[in-house]
Amino acid sequence: MSGMADLPDVPQDRTPQLRASNADRERVAEILRTAAAEGRIDLDELDERLGAAYAAKTYADLVPLTRDLPVAAHPGPPMAVDNRIGGAPTSSGGVAVMGGFHRKGRWVVPPLFVGFAFWGGGELDLREARFAEAEVEIRLFAVMGGFEVIVPEDAEVIINGVGIMGGFDDRAAGPGVPGGPRIKVTGLAFWGGVDVKRLPPKEEVERRKLARKQERRQARLDRRMQRRLDT
Repeated sequence: MSGMADLPDVPQDRTPQLRASNADRERVAEILRTAAAEGRIDLDELDERLGAAYAAKTYADLVPLTRDLPVAAHPGPPMAVDNRIGGAPTSSGGVAVMGGFHRKGRWVVPPLFVGFAFWGGGELDLREARFAEAEVEIRLFAVMGGFEVIVPEDAEVIINGVGIMGGFDDRAAGPGVPGGPRIKVTGLAFWGGVDVKRLPPKEEVERRKLARKQERRQARLDRRMQRRLDT
């Protein structure tokens, strides 16, 4: 199996010299722990590779650590923010009257998206979306209805909605990373609600679930090995 899915073994640009993040190091560590649990590497080699993983400074330092392991996913640089800005909007609004609508997956968010829900609901998932402009506004009106808005973890989020006998959740408001999209959520919730959440991409959610499963597997392996040493 080839080295890295997202990072070529023979770099054509400066990508391997990009600084690795703590999440990248931990992803490699999880791959190594799984390999040890499957018997692909022994404990001494696991310790050696883990030490190198946590000491790694760039993606190039991480590549050799899993190159000989049959894994499907390898550490690669995060998606460039600039790649998400620009494009023709695919939808300018949505209406839910005693029904529902959703916008998710790879769609292009317009500079202004207007949603209206009456005895219905709408879902807006922006994690895989592109943004027509670096700053967009999501203007929502929920009357005896509701909206769920999922924003990327790296976005700057500003929430200025009003709730009257309803709720306009502002817990997801906060700064993002430099160069990330700026998302303003405004509007009115009357006998209804608007829920805004920060979530990682779906593949990252699955990765974290797998990481927890691998941690439990490693803990069981450690307990078995400790029992052997005790006997």
